Amino acid sequence: IETKIEIDRVKGALNYIHSRYPQQWISIDTTRSEVASFAIQQGADIVNDVSAGNMDIDMLTIVARLNVPYICMHMQGRPEDMQNAPKYEDVTNEVISFFNDKINEMKHAGIKEIILDPGFGFGKTIEHNYQLMNELEKFHQFSLPLLVGISRKSMIYKLLNSTPEDALNGTTSLNTVALMKGANILRVHDVKAAREVVKLYQQLNAK
Repeated sequence: IETKIEIDRVKGALNYIHSRYPQQWISIDTTRSEVASFAIQQGADIVNDVSAGNMDIDMLTIVARLNVPYICMHMQGRPEDMQNAPKYEDVTNEVISFFNDKINEMKHAGIKEIILDPGFGFGKTIEHNYQLMNELEKFHQFSLPLLVGISRKSMIYKLLNSTPEDALNGTTSLNTVALMKGANILRVHDVKAAREVVKLYQQLNAK
């Protein structure tokens, strides 16, 4: 879609959320620097870019200028072709290598607050996704907040021969695993269920 159309789509939602819930942080999900800039000016607080700046050469510079947190996600390929037979020698090590390069690039651009997202389901097979989950602790080497977004994704419902509508139980299970492996942020559809997971996890780790 065109940049103008994307801006028109998010404008009303941003204004509504910001006016009704002024204390609530808003994340704008976009690969376009113009949309990111507009959204932040309209009250958004975080830029979430599934392309990690690879689809807009101005994105990292603009985010640095906006001085807001930036969610940098790994994706093999582009959204339109990312699931066309993705291949890795070692998915975890390759995503780590990607982040090594990107973190240097983001810091050079002047971005101060970086959040890493391994990109579950973005250019990865079911096996790749579960290897990433199993080895999630390896991403602690960056000492940066780690975001996990697996809510109702195909890595859950395809494995269980189910549907996205029936994937809440699997989502809750993997969100628990992600927290136990050090995830700092969960991106979810089902807020109540996720809050309960977090509360139980926090109680288990209470000192």
